[in-house]
Amino acid sequence: MANEAKPCPCDIGHKMEYGGLGQEIQVEHMKAYFVKPRTVAVKAIIVIQDIFGWQLPNTRYMADMLASNGYIAVCPDFYVGKDPWLPTNDWSKFQEWLEERKPTNIDKEVDAVLRFLKSQCGVKKVGTVGFCWGGVATHYMALQYQEIKAGVSVYGIVREREDRYDLKSPTLFIFGEKDDIIPLDQVTALEAKLKEGCQVDYQVKVFPGQTHGFVHRKKEEINSTDQPIIQEARTDLLNWLTKYV
Repeated sequence: MANEAKPCPCDIGHKMEYGGLGQEIQVEHMKAYFVKPRTVAVKAIIVIQDIFGWQLPNTRYMADMLASNGYIAVCPDFYVGKDPWLPTNDWSKFQEWLEERKPTNIDKEVDAVLRFLKSQCGVKKVGTVGFCWGGVATHYMALQYQEIKAGVSVYGIVREREDRYDLKSPTLFIFGEKDDIIPLDQVTALEAKLKEGCQVDYQVKVFPGQTHGFVHRKKEEINSTDQPIIQEARTDLLNWLTKYV
């Protein structure tokens, strides 16, 4: 149960009871969840956690979904052993917690994962998918890493960089209409700025009636209204990666 005085607005949806099809491995200085498809693959997706950390079953489920679609998937511990956020934490302390876990301060970890995928897995092309905190990290990587072929940022925006609209790789941004963390005016501003000068393909898509976390934190069978929307978002995610990675 969330802290009653300052509840976490990101603690929305359902925590799956899910073990995962992959395994935990060591990638240089950090741990990671790693899963391969049944067939030989030379394409990989870096799956980036939300604030609840790399071991959240929902995120591993998404990694396994990517593997079932032919990608090597790796979900590193981008917090490098630091505690993830807990729903019982006091939300008023969130910025203090975030200061040591900035999603734009991940170059060392990204470089390590890229080395691992290329040298040990024979990967030729890499994409990214990130949720919440990981959505911000995905946006950041699209600005910073030309070797990333495509990204899908799911409810995440880089806010503090002047060059945040200068994407280096095709990026799909997915948002929920009812997201209290990322209001629609921020989404509208992002799309307007991208239209002004972005030199690569992008898409900003808002899903009606959906809250923060809907792509990976809601059960597919939650109800007849949400189910097709969740599936549409996941299909869009896969189609974007198929197109560019």
